Amino acid sequence: MNLKKKNIYRFLFAGGGTAGHLFPAIAVAERIILSKPDAEILFVGTRSKIEGKVVPALGYKFKSIWIKGFSRKMTFNNLLFPLKLVVSLIQSFMIILKFKPSVAIGSGGYASGPAILASAKMGVKIILMEQNSLPGKTTKLLEKYASEIHISFEDSKKHLSKTENVFITGNPVRVNLSLSNKVEALKKFGLSSDKKTLLVIGGSLGAKSINEAVAKNLYQLKEKNIQLIWQTGNLYFEKYSALKEKGFYLNPFIDDMAAAYSACDLLLARAGATTIAEITSIGISAVLIPSPNVAENHQYFNAKSLADNNAAVLIKDNQIGSKLFDTVYELIYAPEKLNLLKSNAAKLGKPEAAKIIAERALALAESNFGKIN
Repeated sequence: MNLKKKNIYRFLFAGGGTAGHLFPAIAVAERIILSKPDAEILFVGTRSKIEGKVVPALGYKFKSIWIKGFSRKMTFNNLLFPLKLVVSLIQSFMIILKFKPSVAIGSGGYASGPAILASAKMGVKIILMEQNSLPGKTTKLLEKYASEIHISFEDSKKHLSKTENVFITGNPVRVNLSLSNKVEALKKFGLSSDKKTLLVIGGSLGAKSINEAVAKNLYQLKEKNIQLIWQTGNLYFEKYSALKEKGFYLNPFIDDMAAAYSACDLLLARAGATTIAEITSIGISAVLIPSPNVAENHQYFNAKSLADNNAAVLIKDNQIGSKLFDTVYELIYAPEKLNLLKSNAAKLGKPEAAKIIAERALALAESNFGKIN
């Protein structure tokens, strides 16, 4: 029997370190599998970071490399950086030789650098995704190797050296993110539909300044009939767990973000790229407090892009303690303002981003098939 060889497309995803770099990549991988169920997916990252736990749990293949970012402070790890870079490049070449990807997709962060560079040197087509308004150093270093660069903000273009292969596609969000019935969502958190609901998110580890400000204003919020869904982060849950009571859902991490968004009237959060993508994709009214502890202050520029379009309210981190209550109280009881923020946020959203990037990856795989397989 004469069997025709079946084309198996292989896609390598490199990136991670934070949820903001990982989950857009997962969103694109989901879309690729929806379009081509027999495609093979491999994630490359660091085992000690979020991708080392989340990727295998989702059923994707995962290979780790020995790399760590270069700290802005002088540390012992900085002295090891050149060695780790060389080792991670050798590991990446070996992974690529064995896996033979048609397309490598870099989603940012230091973890994407070695694998994407090695892929480019071996003739693999490269797609870069840049989630932040101010492109990261890894994107800037790798852009010359990319067939396509997909950005989330128009402002990003001016920071890239060439723009003919740059597309304003948006930041991919996962397939299962959508709003549901508010009353049913509130029930999941044990909360009342007769009160206003504030959703507080400071990231998976937590945000010290946000948590402190919420705790400081807890009595005032309760007095004004405002209930909370409060993600403290793993670092701060023990400190604030004693504040848990009826009318306050308090947890270190929220697994069902779709339910949390559906339940809230207003979001109080950092301005990471994933949060920006989610609130613009589904239309959420938000107060954004950019973290001052990120590279090149990129969260501020993320938040400012929304605030400039009247799609969110921006409060600087050093002002959150004094401004939190007044800002939340004035907004959460102003339905016209909330609806305007939601509407303007949704106008900036690009919910088809994951689908578009997946389609481009499949097209590049088709054009590159057989060259390294």
